[in-house]
Amino acid sequence: MKITILDDYQDAVRGMACFAKLAGHHVAIWNDHTKDVEILARRLKDTEALVLIRERTPIGAPLLERLDRLKIISHLGPYPHVDVDACTRCGVVFCSRMGGGVPSYATAEFTWGLVIAALRNMPQEVAALKAGKWQAWPVGTGLRGKTLGIYAYGLIGGVVAGYGKAFGMRVIAWGREASKNRAAADGFEVAASRAALFAESDVLSLHIPLIPQTRGLVTADDLALMKPTALLVNTSRAGIIAPGALAAALRAGRPGKAAVDVFEEEPAPPDYPLLAMDNVICTPHLGYVERAQLESIMAVCFDQILDYAAGTPSNVINPAVLQRGGG
Repeated sequence: MKITILDDYQDAVRGMACFAKLAGHHVAIWNDHTKDVEILARRLKDTEALVLIRERTPIGAPLLERLDRLKIISHLGPYPHVDVDACTRCGVVFCSRMGGGVPSYATAEFTWGLVIAALRNMPQEVAALKAGKWQAWPVGTGLRGKTLGIYAYGLIGGVVAGYGKAFGMRVIAWGREASKNRAAADGFEVAASRAALFAESDVLSLHIPLIPQTRGLVTADDLALMKPTALLVNTSRAGIIAPGALAAALRAGRPGKAAVDVFEEEPAPPDYPLLAMDNVICTPHLGYVERAQLESIMAVCFDQILDYAAGTPSNVINPAVLQRGGG
């Protein structure tokens, strides 16, 4: 089969052990990124199997309708960027393994990297030291005895909460009823209210999935409740914060700092407001991008293609394509 892998930003896939699964197939890998339908249509015109790395490229009807040879799209995880109905209309099988009940430890670990780096001004101090300045930034803040807020307490939020406990922090959680119940069952404190979560947290870490109901969930009024000394961390999705609200809140001084790994548009444009702020650490969506986790993601995507080629497609999201003899 002719297989294309999009958005391998760091040119990592060829060096993975799982890449050997595709031996005997013609594989094209693109390391740059584009959302331009014209460019994508040219790149994918001969593609039979398309591998997506998470949500990096949206796949909609205008593109799918131009890909006559495409038979299968292979993905892992949620798929808000894929028009499944359009896949079905175009006879393209869409496969994505969901769930599994395993947290992204890589994301949880990265969250804590951001917390410590932000509170101790690590990136700023590294840059200052390279410029010949010693201890150039204000004294940082430790974690022990501080309050960590978790919104919401799901798989990743639960791991981050455990790390907070290990650092000697008071941990409070909030979310939907099931989320609060899980936190309580694991021995963590449930915040007295949503407002209390924002007002009491010294570090507030967001772990809310982006669905239509959660888009813009965190508002300017929520952020205004935070302490001037507080840190907001977002390794979830940028869209859960109302557009422009975080930049405005940081300018107003509540919260005092932010660390973000996710952006409304990715890759983030050079003029993205948070990139110009000294009280913000921005990283290019690296939370889940760790060698072992990326290997496991790609292995699943490759297996789904091989299953399809063998006539036993797995994790099919739109089985109607198969039922009508498509794909």
